[in-house]
Amino acid sequence: MTEQELHDWIRLAATPGLGNTGIRRLLARFGLPGAVLSQTAAQLESCITPAQARALLNPSAELQALQATTWSWLASAPAPLVRHVLTLGDAGYPSALLETADPPVLLYITGHARWFEGLSLAWPHKALAMVGSRNPTPQGVQNARAFAQTLVRQGIIVISGMALGIDAAAHAGALEAATGRQPATIAVIGTGIDRVYPRANHALAAQIAEQGWIVSEYHLGTPPLAQNFPKRNRLIAGLASGTLVVEAAPASGSLVTARLASEQGREVFAIPGSIHAPQSKGCHALIRQGAKLVESVEDILEELPALGAAARVPAAEPAPVDTPGAAASNDRHEDERLLQALGFDPVDLDSLCSRTGIDIARLQIQLLELELQGRVARLPGGLFQRLAAG
Repeated sequence: MTEQELHDWIRLAATPGLGNTGIRRLLARFGLPGAVLSQTAAQLESCITPAQARALLNPSAELQALQATTWSWLASAPAPLVRHVLTLGDAGYPSALLETADPPVLLYITGHARWFEGLSLAWPHKALAMVGSRNPTPQGVQNARAFAQTLVRQGIIVISGMALGIDAAAHAGALEAATGRQPATIAVIGTGIDRVYPRANHALAAQIAEQGWIVSEYHLGTPPLAQNFPKRNRLIAGLASGTLVVEAAPASGSLVTARLASEQGREVFAIPGSIHAPQSKGCHALIRQGAKLVESVEDILEELPALGAAARVPAAEPAPVDTPGAAASNDRHEDERLLQALGFDPVDLDSLCSRTGIDIARLQIQLLELELQGRVARLPGGLFQRLAAG
């Protein structure tokens, strides 16, 4: 793509009030952006409103600055990373997105140079989206990492949104299983691709760029605006053959992604959890609505055979969660930290010790205190479970 062609695409995509629908009408009527921009206002008004035509023909100084900034961004990728802007007119534009109702006009992509030789229409078809709560239980984090690891080992790309919680765990699990033979994970973000949000995921973003792709439809410099994240969820769902919801509260963005996946004709999967955990209620609602209940990666591959290999896949084993320990204490903060580590699924003492870093003797004392308070139940087989009242 030449600099002028890029400028034309950005001018079309960044004109205020035009939107993807108006842009597609113009492209269908007049051809590539250069041809669109050569039309008179009267000709443009056969497809868009007079106000939209005036805005398109009179670009602002801010838009012109964006054109220059984007060209510089493309040319200044730090080796070995490569940056691309895919347009609706490119042969490498994801065919899976072309099948959706609102494909973005531009896709900004960054990743390791070795991946871009394979950038083609086929790459979205070996991908599964994984989404979930920003405030997951320890078991939810384990499940996300373990499922992602197993998927990547089967040659399946894991797509998520690089949010805190389940998204970050899914990316991390995929990276841990990366083979170097293909991208392991794709992060579809809700800001400009030159920004990392949340900032806590800065190191994760760098790892994803090395072992996968970071993708955004938003122009450089776009801040983390609340309305952009639900909109980007359609891309997470649209790029994948199916969406797995690991944990979700009843009114979470993960359920938006699941709904969009269903509307796009993609499969929806959900992992069940404790009836006492708020993070499981969204998954249970999806299962009641027809999502497939998933206990292992094999359950997904049975539903989507094109994703998997002929061999049966073993159930994902929980990955250890590194939770920083703290000095033993009887204060309320320490109790709450222990309850958080418990989650809502039964857990044995050794696993709890691993999660918290607290020695077993001290854990037994704290669990006894919480049991007497009616906040923890002692189950047969040496298991403990947090009660809803806790």
